[in-house]
Amino acid sequence: ALATDQIDVENAERYGITYVDDNGDKKTPIILHNSPSGAIERCLYALLEKAAKAQREGKTPSIPFWLCPTQIRIIPLSQDFHEVSLGYLEELSNSGLRVDFEDRDLSVGKKVREAEKEWIPFILVVGKNEVESKKFQVRDRYSGEMIVMSLSELTEHCKQLLNDMITEELPLSKFISDRIQFK
Repeated sequence: ALATDQIDVENAERYGITYVDDNGDKKTPIILHNSPSGAIERCLYALLEKAAKAQREGKTPSIPFWLCPTQIRIIPLSQDFHEVSLGYLEELSNSGLRVDFEDRDLSVGKKVREAEKEWIPFILVVGKNEVESKKFQVRDRYSGEMIVMSLSELTEHCKQLLNDMITEELPLSKFISDRIQFK
């Protein structure tokens, strides 16, 4: 259960909370309180536990779309596609989605693996065919499939997944090369 009932014997003294008993003596109370949804770490633990269970069952672990720090990662096939990819980044970001841009000097396969290790729901690889057709093979973490769609179709699909949940921008650079890298 995520809810907890707690008996607190220290905080009344810490915050100077007192009462006067029947004899007129000043006392420090024991505080009883309830946390119906539990602490944030309990909620996150429950989500991660659910993902671990899915993984044990042979499914791809994930967290809810609205909670993903990065919802879409754009990976250009080469430097030639950086400029057009930045336009896609702007278009998707302006629609309220958290999108970042893989600009490091790595192979495309390594970039995709890195995005998968970060549990990013949608990976968009941009190359010549995608630019010409305006259709993208989007790697969908939730279904495990490659889905062909336009940017507007991807945006609409993501909006449905958001289901009116918050869309705060991530306070990090949109460029992966600007972020701290943990090895």
